[in-house]
Amino acid sequence: MTRPLLLAGALAGPLYVGIGTVEAIVRDGFDIRKHSLSLLANGTGGWVHSVMMVGTGLLTVIGAIALRRAGLQSRWGIGGLIAYGAGVAAAGFMRADPALGFPPGTSDALPETVSWHGFGHVIAGMIGFIGLIVACFVLSRWFGRRRSAGWSRFSLVTGVVYFLGLAGLAAGAGSAVVNLGFTVAVILGWTWITMLMLRARAEGSLR
Repeated sequence: MTRPLLLAGALAGPLYVGIGTVEAIVRDGFDIRKHSLSLLANGTGGWVHSVMMVGTGLLTVIGAIALRRAGLQSRWGIGGLIAYGAGVAAAGFMRADPALGFPPGTSDALPETVSWHGFGHVIAGMIGFIGLIVACFVLSRWFGRRRSAGWSRFSLVTGVVYFLGLAGLAAGAGSAVVNLGFTVAVILGWTWITMLMLRARAEGSLR
């Protein structure tokens, strides 16, 4: 069952990026330069984004467990990926608060008060993002010890880019440069996860 589970994990990234891109294009009033993707869970059709987050998060958890079965003997690496998947899924259950003019009719400012689900969304997302960064750094060393220089560098770069994107988001949410930079980090992170799953599936083992 390991190969089908790895394929399931590999599908999480394309589904997240693909559905998120379509939503960003077709949803009225959404501007990727100003709004975070999480805001798409609000308004008419917001359930699509919530379901997508829960589904892709759970697929990531499944893929991480399959990586362990495929021989990836790294507790922090596997744990980081599970934390990321669980964080994405939990954030999908807890909708981000409307803000910055989205959905249409919302104030252009940040909300003055934060709902319980808005707060939970932020916390779940932060836990997930930190988990992914830890997994990238740990697996960079793991691949380095196995003389897989390309994967070691790929993992390190992904972790650094994601860390910088997250730091920028924390410091200047709503800025076009920050939002676009974090979007790039998210796409790179999902690409790394997808390729990691596909490598394990193709080779049959990561020992």
